[in-house]
Amino acid sequence: MNKRFDIQEYMTKGVERIVAEALRSTLKNPRESIFMMEFAAATKKASDKRAEAKAKGEHIPAFLIASITSSCNLHCAGCYSRCNHATTDSVPERQLTDDEWLSIFEEADKLGVSFILLAGGEPLLRKGVLEAAGKLRNILFPVFTNGTFIGDSYLQLFDKNRNLLPVLSIEGDRDTTDNRRGNGVYDKLIQAMDDMKAKDIIFGASITVTTENIDEVTSDDFIMSLKARGCKLILYVEFVPVSEDSKELAPGDTERDVLRSRIDENREKYEDMVFVSFPGDEKSSGGCIAAGRGFFHINSHGGAEPCPFSPYSDINVRDTSLREALHSRLFVALREGEILKDDHAGGCVLYEKRNEVEKMFAKVL
Repeated sequence: MNKRFDIQEYMTKGVERIVAEALRSTLKNPRESIFMMEFAAATKKASDKRAEAKAKGEHIPAFLIASITSSCNLHCAGCYSRCNHATTDSVPERQLTDDEWLSIFEEADKLGVSFILLAGGEPLLRKGVLEAAGKLRNILFPVFTNGTFIGDSYLQLFDKNRNLLPVLSIEGDRDTTDNRRGNGVYDKLIQAMDDMKAKDIIFGASITVTTENIDEVTSDDFIMSLKARGCKLILYVEFVPVSEDSKELAPGDTERDVLRSRIDENREKYEDMVFVSFPGDEKSSGGCIAAGRGFFHINSHGGAEPCPFSPYSDINVRDTSLREALHSRLFVALREGEILKDDHAGGCVLYEKRNEVEKMFAKVL
């Protein structure tokens, strides 16, 4: 009989590994090392909080994804967020304020959350929220950005607040990146990377993996080019098709096998870098970790959603707490059902089974 999968143990060990690798890679930078050592201690305390909650029958995930704005300055080809109408050009009404986000971050800290991924839209359009996040030294905030707003002001903010970790979206070389994100974006990304390296600011790269770029973005040449510029984290995100004409870009079984194999090799080869695959690492860990199993998502208006690819919410943190949001009827139904645990072909299970999720959502309303 197979041992029952323990998502808490998986996430805790994942946090500890990332911190350990980041610490080892920053020993030459006293300022960075001091922060990482302090954060390592904070992570241990957060892990203890989650273990205490678990002993009482409550699961607190180590990760939270916060889409702090619905606005973005780019129109990337195949953007799931725009297709879901979650991202717009203008600033929507009733987005959470800077103070409301700070309150959410503070509650997350008390619960034992260690990582809050700041996303959007384009999160650098909400500098006030990032300044608020910088005050929470116990939490590491990866900031997923298109990189086009990184200039002197943001370089100073990232340099001062080492718990803010920029993660720049890049698709490969200049042609591949600009083809999806717009002319000139690649050069801005490279300039931002070089500027951050000059200040010893740790940063990562987020790469949307498609059938067209998988060989390039997993190659030694590409990884070495990022490493040379100071990149310490590479997050591979499988492309999720949002229309019939983009289905051929979504990785299939063959591409997923290639991606998994190359990530395993690179984790051995590049010990001072961290490689994460989404949802690949989820599948190998025992199923989708959304809806509070390993993380959940707060949208720019405060709605608690299973994940950014599954924009359904039956509770808003404006009206309640993070703790209560974790026990929403939708989250509980998903965690107690079979969808998240399904041994599907791969990719995003919540997106692939969105019809079932929508039916479940309709029942809990």
